[in-house]
Amino acid sequence: MTATILPAAPAAIEEAARLLRAGALVAFPTETVYGLGGDALDERAVAEIFTAKGRPAFNPLIIHVLGLAEAEAHARFDARARRAAERFWPGPLSLVLPRRPESGLSLLASAGLDTVAMRAPAHPVAQALLRAAGRPIAAPSANRSGRLSPTEAAHAAAELGGRVALILDGGRCPVGVESTVLDLSGERPALLRPGGLPLEELAAVLGPISLAGDRRRRSPGMLESHYAPALPLRLEAAAARPGEALLAFGPQIPPGFAAVENLSRTGDLAEAAANLFAMLRRLDRPQFAGIATMPIPEHGLGRAINDRLRRAAAPRPG
Repeated sequence: MTATILPAAPAAIEEAARLLRAGALVAFPTETVYGLGGDALDERAVAEIFTAKGRPAFNPLIIHVLGLAEAEAHARFDARARRAAERFWPGPLSLVLPRRPESGLSLLASAGLDTVAMRAPAHPVAQALLRAAGRPIAAPSANRSGRLSPTEAAHAAAELGGRVALILDGGRCPVGVESTVLDLSGERPALLRPGGLPLEELAAVLGPISLAGDRRRRSPGMLESHYAPALPLRLEAAAARPGEALLAFGPQIPPGFAAVENLSRTGDLAEAAANLFAMLRRLDRPQFAGIATMPIPEHGLGRAINDRLRRAAAPRPG
């Protein structure tokens, strides 16, 4: 099945916005590369992004917004971050910032971390889509995992096929490489990914910038113990222990648990991925002795779910 490609005229942008609000995925041009967009407030839509890319690993996604005002609803901006946004937004710069606790952004989009990556794209089609959708859009590059990022609508169609509801054709992306990712969640700025905005321009505004260093080790997938609740986590539980809560999967639930959250009663791994971080947080309460998890199939998104659960259950540092 092939994807539908429409020239990015106003009617097509409105249709793309309608599809996004309904939970579908839409590919659209930015000044860097074409993005695979989903409603960043919708956990299921964000999970579908990972499925469509064929990348069963919950790396944080970049959240696209119109500008600084919209971003400040979801992330904490200090003076440095405001300077960067005022100077380089809209444009090919993504900022990693502390996430506001009250933000409604998908926890999956942030990989369960307390930070969020945000940018305001400069492309007029991306800006028009954000205005029409009226919500932030999570959008990694519109390609299958491990393949070249698309800079034309035809590239996105060849990569995604029928996995996306609509592709907006806005011509060739003028920058053609992904955005620069700058981490401003710590004391010193750190470059996590070079991209469309040169490091020298950033340094002229912000001063010295580290080249990731220790901060990269705090990124998803780098620490053995990560994504961890405060309570101890027990994997592949078949029966209850006293005082335990259960993170369940599927229709058959063992009896005797103090509380149950079911990732997916139907065994849908995309639904389970969408629910993972939120349900772990709901069970992470001091009245329980621990959290037990049922077995998850080790395929597709199940591999990523199991990876996060194994890291959450690993021995804690110190």
